[in-house]
Amino acid sequence: MMKIPFSPPDIGEDEIREVTDTLRSGWITTGPKTKKFENQLTSYCMSDKTVCLDSCTSALEMTLRMLGVKKGDEVIVPAYTYTATASAVCHVGAKPVMIDCAPNTVQMDYDRLPYLITTNTKAIIPVDIGGVPCDYDRIYDAVNAKKALFVPHSPLQEAFGRVIVLADSAHSLGARRNFLKTGAIADFTAFSFHAVKNLTTGEGGAVTWRKHQNIDSEELYRQFMILTLHGQTKDALAKTQLGSWEYDIIGPYFKCNMTDIMASIGLAQLDRLPSMLRRRRRLIEFYNRELSDQSVSMLQHYSDKDKLASSGHLYLVKLMWQEEEYRNQVIERMASMGVATNVHYKPLPMMTAYKSMGYNISDFPNAYNMYKNEITLPLYSKMTDDEAAYVIECFKKAIAE
Repeated sequence: MMKIPFSPPDIGEDEIREVTDTLRSGWITTGPKTKKFENQLTSYCMSDKTVCLDSCTSALEMTLRMLGVKKGDEVIVPAYTYTATASAVCHVGAKPVMIDCAPNTVQMDYDRLPYLITTNTKAIIPVDIGGVPCDYDRIYDAVNAKKALFVPHSPLQEAFGRVIVLADSAHSLGARRNFLKTGAIADFTAFSFHAVKNLTTGEGGAVTWRKHQNIDSEELYRQFMILTLHGQTKDALAKTQLGSWEYDIIGPYFKCNMTDIMASIGLAQLDRLPSMLRRRRRLIEFYNRELSDQSVSMLQHYSDKDKLASSGHLYLVKLMWQEEEYRNQVIERMASMGVATNVHYKPLPMMTAYKSMGYNISDFPNAYNMYKNEITLPLYSKMTDDEAAYVIECFKKAIAE
């Protein structure tokens, strides 16, 4: 019996050499490697500027803070997502306004979206589940149609003059929609580099943004640095310059910077990312072929003309016409054969934290219907052809019982 983990990191000699170089350099906190990683991410995404942080959650929260989102404001988030999407909204004191999935899809109900935008709405956080970019054209259509309702409460909000689109692209670094990469589609984009992600730095994340004619990107970057490093006007690297020890604290802010050790892993990973994405695509295409005659529905990662190209982060499968109990039995059968699986996602209104805020899953029937029979099969760039074949063999056995 094989043992198939769910999503182990793909770490090799390139990452080890890069980390060793950092350790030998004597500079292990935020420094030259972090700045280099930021610049390379900007180039890769074709965005305007990037800030690397300790997590995607920090990237979401700090962006909301930069935008001036606060108590009394509303931020639209999917009900079908991980808690980080909504918890970042709660951290700044704003209200998450949850939107249901469209029928038979993990993506939000774009038809419903305009009706949730009010004078209190300051941002929308779409989620690229599984690595598949959302339909940002429809999201922008909605926010532009409701421009007249927008009431700005900060200089950045005034610069946009509409609800701001902050993508939760924790899954989708390297994905494309309409030939634009994630990072160059939404106003701001938050990425995750957690251990299970396609590109990892162990923990870590980043926020990147598109060029905007009314925004000074260099000043925005400087403000991010201050906000994410205790309100300090100089980082550790700047303070090492001759005569440059002195700094000011302009606010009791936050501490969520990336280190050079983390960034060095990311630099090596970014070099390898194209080949890792190609491997994921081959595995997804294999899974799709093998399951084409089964009573299942798979998340579609790619379009024929490549106008949509996922990062291939997760392989979501719906067990058609089944309920929670059956899905859970399949998970147990897979585990008994040595194959780890997962569920993406248990909707937020089913979680204690959000139920206590008054959210009820009965208000989100499409999200529940997506969840109740969804199972996520293991998928990772180090997976061999034999391992992929074993996963399919076990899955077919598990759903045949």
